[in-house]
Amino acid sequence: MICWMNGQYIDAEELMVSPFDHGFLYGLGFFETMRTYKGEPVFLQDHFQRLTESLNAYRIYMPYTLNDVVEIMQRLNELNGGGDGYFRINVSAGVHDLGLATDEYPKPNVIIFRKPLALPERGTEKQAVLLQTVRNKPETDIRSKSHHYGNNVLARMELPNLASYEGFFLTEEGYIAEGITSNIFWTKHNVLYTPSLNTGILPGITRQIVMVIAKALGYEVREGLYDQQDINEAHECFITNSIQELVPISSLGHKSFAGGDGAVYQRLHQAYIAEVRQVVGGKSC
Repeated sequence: MICWMNGQYIDAEELMVSPFDHGFLYGLGFFETMRTYKGEPVFLQDHFQRLTESLNAYRIYMPYTLNDVVEIMQRLNELNGGGDGYFRINVSAGVHDLGLATDEYPKPNVIIFRKPLALPERGTEKQAVLLQTVRNKPETDIRSKSHHYGNNVLARMELPNLASYEGFFLTEEGYIAEGITSNIFWTKHNVLYTPSLNTGILPGITRQIVMVIAKALGYEVREGLYDQQDINEAHECFITNSIQELVPISSLGHKSFAGGDGAVYQRLHQAYIAEVRQVVGGKSC
């Protein structure tokens, strides 16, 4: 696998980061995951903005522009045999002395990973499981996609796999939060519900796009604090992320949902695909 690091294209086995990097010593780093469609990085500007906001909060300098990242992703697709890829843009704080930094991080380590897309057919259902691992609180008001991922790792260990299952976090107070790798939506009487950012969830890029699409299609969208009883009263449930788009949920414990047959899910997913198709110039996606 060919990757890109600090201006160079390099084989994955040759990647090296100093143990003095504060991403290693203190978990100080941020990342974004996304994919390409027909070679185009879709919604990259939103991902790049979220990444930049997190870096700015910790005074980590980002030396590359959005246009740089577009060119790198397209070149990585070519170097890895063509076709579309799954990408992770990773920025760690960079080398610094032992001890906490008092000023800024001017020389981060920036790595862009690319691997082949391995996606199930659209509409493939997953089962949801309520996790025993409680969703931790973010370190700031809004959760960042950071190297502090231990909470997700513990939750992942509760599931046999992520191909057929998704784990749903609850907050300390018992509110539905988010999935291990996703944001959560459900419907009741044609109203679309999703947990509020006040639960400490990641403000997902796909989550936001789906909310905009739903409102444009005439659905009422409600964000709030919801417990297990609220989701148990739902007719449909689905999850979102930037790689798998919208994924229908067939069940949560003993509660069954419409899954891939859900009318709201189908309409929103089709509208999402149409949105992507516009970005890539009308190409079939």
